Amino acid sequence: MKIVKGFANARATIFHRPPLDQYPVPSAMSNNIKRTFGEDLTPLQVVERIVADVRSQGDKAVREYTRRIDGIELSTFEVHRRDIKAARVSKELMAALELAAERIRNFHLGLVPKTTLDFAEGGLGRLIRPLDRVGLYVPGGTAAYPSTVLMTAIPARVAGVKEIFITTPPGKHGTIPESLLVAARLAGVDRIFQVGGAQAIAAMAWGTETIPKVDKICGPGNIFVMLAKKIVYGMVAIDGLYGPTETVILADDSANPVLCAADLLAQAEHDPMASALMVTNSAVLAKKVSVEVNKQLKSLERQQIARESITNRGGIAVVETLEEAVELVNHYAPEHLGLMVKDAWNYIGQIRHTGGIFLGDSSPEAIGDYTAGPSHVMPTSGSARFGSPLGVEDFVKSTTLVALNEATLNMIGPAASTIARVEGLTAHVQAIEKRLRRSITR
Repeated sequence: MKIVKGFANARATIFHRPPLDQYPVPSAMSNNIKRTFGEDLTPLQVVERIVADVRSQGDKAVREYTRRIDGIELSTFEVHRRDIKAARVSKELMAALELAAERIRNFHLGLVPKTTLDFAEGGLGRLIRPLDRVGLYVPGGTAAYPSTVLMTAIPARVAGVKEIFITTPPGKHGTIPESLLVAARLAGVDRIFQVGGAQAIAAMAWGTETIPKVDKICGPGNIFVMLAKKIVYGMVAIDGLYGPTETVILADDSANPVLCAADLLAQAEHDPMASALMVTNSAVLAKKVSVEVNKQLKSLERQQIARESITNRGGIAVVETLEEAVELVNHYAPEHLGLMVKDAWNYIGQIRHTGGIFLGDSSPEAIGDYTAGPSHVMPTSGSARFGSPLGVEDFVKSTTLVALNEATLNMIGPAASTIARVEGLTAHVQAIEKRLRRSITR
């Protein structure tokens, strides 16, 4: 694992993040694009083409791109309710999913915004309402992620969303894994469509003959999903642009190199484009972690994916002080931050930009992916500077209420009229002053 020395050098190299639409494309992805489309296209060009075709052709385009990209001929997009109801998993997995669901539900129940009408002084208030229909994207195809079903659908259900849909790529045999169906049943999902990629995002944004239009699209995905969400934003709402996943470990000489390496590899095995980074003020620790990464890498089932991620997008930065390390973290704004330092709680106030903070040996980021409780859908690509992890707040909207009494109108109306007159909006002036005159003549 590469080791970079110095704050400026680290910031310019391994802690440098390209713009969303300029991520380096792995060779395997480039080859797949050329094989599928017959020409060299960027991921953005691919997504623009898919979105435009789905918008104009509906189900026909969805079916065609599923055939070309996934190699699957779909006779129907929707998973039948009886198949969801009949899905079964082992007792061990069922117990694990039920535990995860309970913890996720309990965490988010504590964050539900008020839905009652509360007037503040002066006749002003806000009404919070859940969204009518949301579409949740769950990655799949080569693997199943029941955890993502729970992490997205349960907050939506807790928020009171009326209809919850899932789109997910079909498996190798054109079916959805039963573990995902069971998770959907536990989470209260209403409908499941076995469609993935940019075509799924476009279908949910505009609606097709089979897939209904939604109000908001949430959930993580690969670069094609991320770019599609960016394109359709405005037609529908989105939760954020969740690109390739990323973790930064901030460690000092008290950190366990074996655990640091394990956490880095847990991130790297997600995706060849995942970023597994570490920053420390200990050159000795950096060398130990690098050696341990190479050692542990050999035992992984997804060794090739993890190796490509570590080689191309991983690294360890050695800086002079922990203050510099914190500054580097805030600059990068990672999705996940592992704090492997002495007195970790003392650093919480200094960390301004990250999706989630995982403190100490007993709180690995991997546990956050499954059973900790908060959603594992978190802001990536630097969006932690302004974005937040997925939660119940993503599934509600607010309506402002203004119910002034006559005394308040008389008090603030003249000032409003003055501002409107300066702006040249005389109809506004009249709408206010007619009420003021009416009050005076009574």
